[in-house]
Amino acid sequence: MRPLPRSSAGSSPSDHGAEAGEASKVGAHLVGRHGEVGECEFTMFGRQWHLLPEVFAPAHTDSTQLFTRWLPFPVGGTFLEMGCGAGVTAVTAALEGCARVTAADINPQAVRNTRLNAARHGVADRVEAVRSDLFDALDPGARFDVVFWNSNVVHAPADFAYTRGLEHAVFDRDYAAHRRYVRDGLARLSGSGRLFLGFNSLGDTARLDAAVAQAGARITEHATLTNRASDVPVAFRLMEITR
Repeated sequence: MRPLPRSSAGSSPSDHGAEAGEASKVGAHLVGRHGEVGECEFTMFGRQWHLLPEVFAPAHTDSTQLFTRWLPFPVGGTFLEMGCGAGVTAVTAALEGCARVTAADINPQAVRNTRLNAARHGVADRVEAVRSDLFDALDPGARFDVVFWNSNVVHAPADFAYTRGLEHAVFDRDYAAHRRYVRDGLARLSGSGRLFLGFNSLGDTARLDAAVAQAGARITEHATLTNRASDVPVAFRLMEITR
């Protein structure tokens, strides 16, 4: 595995500000594109899935498909997905042999969507979908063999106001969610558990590095590929966070 590249290395503060502004514009564009998708069906991994309005649309970006393919699902073990969206990754984890899957999302529409797809694919008995702001609503004693989050990588200022559920899938206010995920995710692992983060080139690498350092951890690249997010070229990275 390779160390996480620093996308802003060698840039001046003004360059970094311009990059952040561009990422915010792209983020707003992505929210708009995903918000245009109404209730529909889509195909992924040779299966049909249901999508509800105001839920991140996996068919509109390659992130869900790539990260789901790259993840090492713990067969016979426990898997936690943060930001489950339509539930493709969580349901696939159960279909791939995970004994217990927990799928969490702050967006209640995404929780409902995941439950619909778990029932559709016959794994509702092994997939528990819960509304939660990261780990807040989970059993404090629960531990997992793999924890994963396809994160809301676009940095938003501290005074950013969320006005719709989809914005939580794209924007992270002051990168607070990333700091919490790194800190609390490491504490939620089983003895041999692994913590993964789905990241991409629209994200703020410097702030992510700071969150990892603050937790006394390190981050390495598990897999990467440049593809698309809607009509925007993006480098997708599956990262692993370890002590």
